[in-house]
Amino acid sequence: MKNFFLYQQLLVALVSTYKYEGSRINDVAVRSKAIKLGIAINRHGEKKKLFKDEETVRILATRSKPHLKAVFKCYKETFNKNIEEDLDEPSLKDTIYCLYAPPMYFSKILDSAMKANANENEKEVIAEEYNNRYGTPLTKKIEDVALGNYKDFLVTLVERAG
Repeated sequence: MKNFFLYQQLLVALVSTYKYEGSRINDVAVRSKAIKLGIAINRHGEKKKLFKDEETVRILATRSKPHLKAVFKCYKETFNKNIEEDLDEPSLKDTIYCLYAPPMYFSKILDSAMKANANENEKEVIAEEYNNRYGTPLTKKIEDVALGNYKDFLVTLVERAG
C-alpha cells in the first residue's frame, strides 16, 4: 500500500508540475539527467523503487517531452540499453513509455483492451459506468475531444461494443 501512495505522488507530480515545453535542449543537462537516472536505477547493484527517489520524480515531472526523449536516448547510449529494460516496476515502465512515446503506449493499451474477454454485457456496463462517473456518454465525450480518423475509430469501437 505504501508503494501505491509513492506511485500516486509521482503521478500527481507529473500532472501538476510546470514543464518547459519548448524545443530547446541543454546537452549537458541531458547527459547529467541520464547519468542520475542510471545511478538511481542501479544504486548498489540493486533495483530500487524509482518512484521513491526524489531526483527521479523531479526529472520525470519537470522536464519537457523533447528533453526526456533526449535523456532516454542518452541513457541508451551511455548504458547500452533502453531505460525500460533496466526497470523492474511495470507501472514506472508504463509511465516512462507514455511520456516519450504516447502513440505507441496508447496503441499498446488499446490492443490490450481489445484482447480482453469482456462479453457484450460487460461492455454495456462499462459504458454505463463511464456515463455515471463522468456524467456524459462515452461516445459523446469522444466526439467532443477527439479529431478526424482517430475520433471515427474510437466512436466505431464504442458503438460496436454497445
